[in-house]
Amino acid sequence: MTGTGGDGMVSGALHSSSAVIHKPIVRITVLFLGVLAVSCIVLYKSAYHFEFLPGSSSDSDSISMSDNRTSKGKNELELERILKNASTKHKTVILTTLNQAWAEPGSIFDLFLESFQVGDNTQKLVNNLIIISLDQKAHARCLAIHPHCYALRTEGLNFSSEAYFMSEEYLKMMWRRIEFLGTVLEMGYSFVFTDADIVWLRNPFPRFYPEVDFQIACDNYYGNPEDKNNRPNGGFTYVRSNLRSILFYRFWFQSRETYPGKHDQDVLNMIKNDPFLEKIGLKMRFLDTAYFGGFCERSKDFHEVCTMHANCCYGLGTKVHDLKIVLEDWKNFMSLPLEEKASASPAWRAPQNCRT
Repeated sequence: MTGTGGDGMVSGALHSSSAVIHKPIVRITVLFLGVLAVSCIVLYKSAYHFEFLPGSSSDSDSISMSDNRTSKGKNELELERILKNASTKHKTVILTTLNQAWAEPGSIFDLFLESFQVGDNTQKLVNNLIIISLDQKAHARCLAIHPHCYALRTEGLNFSSEAYFMSEEYLKMMWRRIEFLGTVLEMGYSFVFTDADIVWLRNPFPRFYPEVDFQIACDNYYGNPEDKNNRPNGGFTYVRSNLRSILFYRFWFQSRETYPGKHDQDVLNMIKNDPFLEKIGLKMRFLDTAYFGGFCERSKDFHEVCTMHANCCYGLGTKVHDLKIVLEDWKNFMSLPLEEKASASPAWRAPQNCRT
């Protein structure tokens, strides 16, 4: 109802007053909110830089996460170009790392790429695959056979030869990988990271958990995807780019100084129950070995398997031998007539050499 008499006078007075003061109030409010927003950003950046970045000045700083991204260098522009060209419409890419030893013809890299060609609904995923080469010869091999190649330069380090498990070069390589993956997240891209000693036999995306920040394959899976007693394997992860995952990767990388001499996977086991992960609200899940298996725990059902990893296995030649057998078994299964394939229940012949 419309007011009359005295109420109408008050209403008219308020209306005329609001007309006079409306614009100044809006300007003051916008200015106040602007100042508040800038202050919050400054405070956040300060906390973000000093709380989550390593502060050590030790020799290991040669691979420490640097904060030099304010001005984009040639390498970062090149990385942005490659990420854009390879990404899905949802800004997701598939990443793997490669050095000279694994890039030799007939070695791990060839088996890895072959798996995409013989897998079930995996051929198109090659378009989203970026090879991160760790040395010049690996990069040259990549450029010769694949469209998306990025040379990851690490001053003072040479990752061209086979890095034996837990050697100094191995540890540096693993932590350089964690650092790089954090950079990809900060650039706004989600990713599936896959070791090159994993064969892709089926499109894994339908098996990922929705709305989860970080999900990881396991050496040993105990039946519950939320159970942190599962034994994760950093060779296969699906990570969504957001503030939670960025902070997590910074914390993970920083934790190498808390646990010196440990590789990334061991450190993850040590920090996966840390209160910090709950504080930032990170959603973590562990992937079932029924779909994401390996030589530690094989995916037994050929109708369900997505990937097979040559984990629990040491030595390049040993891995190559057994992964060839995996691909042979898979190709035999895929070549069966449809009716026979539907009822088939074959068993993997591998691991063989990896058992020792």
